[in-house]
Amino acid sequence: MPANQKTLIVICGPTAVGKTAVAIEVARHFNTEILSADSRQFYREMNIGTAKPSDTELATIHHHFVNNLSINDTYTAGDYEREALKILTQLFETKDVAVMVGGSGLFIKAVCEGFDTFQKETNEADEAIINRIKEMPMSDMQAEVAKLDHEYYEKVDRNNPRRLQRALEVIYTTGKKYSEQRKGEKIHRPFNIVKIGLELPREELYARINHRVDEMMKAGQWEEALGLYPHKDLQTLMTVGYQEIFDCIDGKLTKTEAIEKIKQNTRNYAKRQLTWFKKDKEIYWVNATDLPDLKYWDDLVKN
Repeated sequence: MPANQKTLIVICGPTAVGKTAVAIEVARHFNTEILSADSRQFYREMNIGTAKPSDTELATIHHHFVNNLSINDTYTAGDYEREALKILTQLFETKDVAVMVGGSGLFIKAVCEGFDTFQKETNEADEAIINRIKEMPMSDMQAEVAKLDHEYYEKVDRNNPRRLQRALEVIYTTGKKYSEQRKGEKIHRPFNIVKIGLELPREELYARINHRVDEMMKAGQWEEALGLYPHKDLQTLMTVGYQEIFDCIDGKLTKTEAIEKIKQNTRNYAKRQLTWFKKDKEIYWVNATDLPDLKYWDDLVKN
């Protein structure tokens, strides 16, 4: 490949499909580093329930965006885009290839295509509005977005408080619909991008998910969530594997029901991930149990 040609290999797909192991093998092959694009792995306090790479795996290949934030931090896809591009610029000074891996489609899209920005300075009145939105229950945010921007409401993950909050912030502070201001224009990046999607037959993927949840429980996921219970209202903890245990502590579910709910909600999450990624026609899909040899990755980069 030409000396000035740089390539970002993106390895994506649903949870539990085996992305971490593949990313480490590919990064080792190219003697490079990994940028995690799993937004739940950013947070230091959330370990077992987010299926982070093990200490051994982290020691094998340098990972960026793992344990880089606290659950009290506010972090957006726009923040990730800026920081990831800065890291890639530095990496490409000495490396021809970098690897990004994860299942957070919005964060991957932000780096590969750019993230929509809204041209408006925030004033004190806006700050008050934003703070009020942060205190709104999920049901109220859902109702407001549905009323004020039904087009976006039909597309958004309605159980993702950050997406709902962001839409309301833009609507309230600009007076315009969020859907009308989303440009959707791809930004050209000064490097090549190769996207590889890992997939499995649904039954096999779901079996992996169920097994992973059981293993997480054995590893101490329940105890980890108990320790985070005092912070249960933080948006970062409104996620699968934690909310179900919080509901059990609150008496809404039995322990057995909570564990089964984690499995069910994780399967549903995997389904949503696949729906998102399948819309991207630039992704090359491969079976996670029938991976190509390393020459395949060399050819992808060269071509």
